Amino acid sequence: MGSDLSRIIDQVGKDKGIDRKILIEALEQALLAAARKKYGTKQEIEARFNEEAGEVELFQFKTVVKDVKNAPAEISIQEAKDLDADAEVGDSLGTKIDISEFGRIAAQTAKQVIIQRVKDAERENIFDDFKDRKGEIISGTVQRFERGSIIVNLGRAEAVIPQQELIPRESYKPGDRIRAYVLDVRKTPKGPQIILSRSNPNFLIKLFELEVPEISEGIVKIINAAREPGSRAKIAVYSRDSDVDPVGACVGMKGSRVQAVVQELRGEKIDIIPWSEDSASFVCNALAPSEISKVIINQETKSMEVIVEDDQLSLAIGRRGQNVRLAAKLTDWKIDIRSETKTEPTVPNLDEVASRGMDQVDKISGVGDKTAQLLNAGGYITVADLAQTTVEQLTKIEGIGQKKAEKLIESAKAHFDKGE
Repeated sequence: MGSDLSRIIDQVGKDKGIDRKILIEALEQALLAAARKKYGTKQEIEARFNEEAGEVELFQFKTVVKDVKNAPAEISIQEAKDLDADAEVGDSLGTKIDISEFGRIAAQTAKQVIIQRVKDAERENIFDDFKDRKGEIISGTVQRFERGSIIVNLGRAEAVIPQQELIPRESYKPGDRIRAYVLDVRKTPKGPQIILSRSNPNFLIKLFELEVPEISEGIVKIINAAREPGSRAKIAVYSRDSDVDPVGACVGMKGSRVQAVVQELRGEKIDIIPWSEDSASFVCNALAPSEISKVIINQETKSMEVIVEDDQLSLAIGRRGQNVRLAAKLTDWKIDIRSETKTEPTVPNLDEVASRGMDQVDKISGVGDKTAQLLNAGGYITVADLAQTTVEQLTKIEGIGQKKAEKLIESAKAHFDKGE
């Protein structure tokens, strides 16, 4: 029996990746719990694993006294001498308990404690494995969907990509391979919770780190990144070596490096911007591909008024203000754009339009909870998502017919134009 127990400990330890000491401690605790159930908690009982015999032994300790007044905790000197000739009054004498008399209840208790300890140890191991992987890119398999989130199988553990961390309009099915950024690893009563993201700007940065050797070597550095996931992104790059062009390194031969990132992000357009210590130059670079005529800087409010030629205005602002919005995020400066023939800054109104576009779809008149849920499940999170889609694409969602699709798109566009 003893050798069987040792073999079981070794096997479970190997299969589950759990330290032998943890399993032995679990067995000791299990038998101790069973003994206390049988003999009560007032008695002093210890459990020890006998390596030679390969079994857990239980010992009941009693204090040697002249006259026994508390039988569960005391033993007379006469009885003690029979067990140990050297026993003296005041000694603590241990006697071995026959564990075979515990029966089925003890065995069941032991089993439950061991299972729980094995689970706890497994969870602890998983947490230790993944806590240091925060900030990395990880691969897994799509397992199932829960309320718009994707549950990803990572092999030894499960992770979740919450709905807001997914790229809009991306679609997956169970069994698909998926890559994501490890956003957080938390301890919970149910075990470690691994939270992943595909929409975080750091996912974009890490993808470039994997594709561009000059970044991992420390020659090229990504200073910042700004994204509107699934649509467009900007990254600011800098080279420590004057002989290495940071933009060229990130683009790669015939665009191979940037295209690998674009492909992973399902066609998200990426502008690679050279970083500059000079804030005005950096903002001008960030507003590419437009050409800037003049920049007026206000250091106190950390804002810039950017003046462009009339034919460059729409290019600088971008579709629905996207270009200037991303440039502002990337540079951390408030940017107002106006053409040379206009005196009033253009962007405050654009910001208002852009912010309306980022509203959730349930802000549109006539969209209730049920319709919002259907749209979210189909990847339409913001008003902008809805305004830019087609009736054909929208009717692919079960529960949305042609008339409803037309009305929804019309309402989304009106939300932009009227500022509902």
